[in-house]
Amino acid sequence: MRIELATSPGSVERPNEDWVSAALPASGQGGSLVALDGVTPPAGDDGCVHGVPWFTARLGGALLELSSTRRDLPLTEILSAAIRRTANSHRQTCDLSHVRTPQATVVLARWGGPLEDVEHLVLSDSALLVEAPSGEVRAVLDDRLDRLPREALRTHASADALRNAEGGFFTAAADPSVAERAVTGRTPRTEVRSLTALTDGASRWVDMFEEGDWAECVALVRREGPQGLIDRVRAVETATKERTAVIRWKLHDDAAVVFAEL
Repeated sequence: MRIELATSPGSVERPNEDWVSAALPASGQGGSLVALDGVTPPAGDDGCVHGVPWFTARLGGALLELSSTRRDLPLTEILSAAIRRTANSHRQTCDLSHVRTPQATVVLARWGGPLEDVEHLVLSDSALLVEAPSGEVRAVLDDRLDRLPREALRTHASADALRNAEGGFFTAAADPSVAERAVTGRTPRTEVRSLTALTDGASRWVDMFEEGDWAECVALVRREGPQGLIDRVRAVETATKERTAVIRWKLHDDAAVVFAEL
């Protein structure tokens, strides 16, 4: 078993809102990984006194603990319980009904013994890459945000109207029922060589800059490690400042990568 992870803030002036971790149970059988990309709210009130980094740390910690200890629960129930636990931890101090209450994208994967399936869950625009022993790579994506017209997201008000709403896109915020909106699935463990979770600050090496395909991305992470991929992204961002600013509004975004070779 080989597990590596790395994360880097998009700016030294702002705290990193991504959160990544992985766990291996004491039995030595299986494990789980979590990658969260905290959603940066626009300047102004979001109804919460804590902030996005606090939220992603709380939600991520709950996801890791529950996915490791409650193997009887499917991942959708794990996410639902983690959202509920996190919401309850600041319900008395914050307005959780605020449309911009702290929220995050989610990648969650769990695997057991050699004869068990690898389970996965993806919510919003982070990515999970599932590599087969043959080297073929399948990207598990929740593409609802990408399917929306860019004009629909042009203003904060128009984006807010589509956030966690029918016809829009979904993130993990304060409503446990959003777990049912996640993209989920199972793959026999014999058909999985590795898993790579990417927040969109790292996946832009493929989906924005087109420096390689998903298989080449996994090969790069295997060869140079998660930090190697992030370093490559930063180099391309710096070299293409004008293009990046037009496409995503941010020159550099928080980036996180978890790589698990099973």
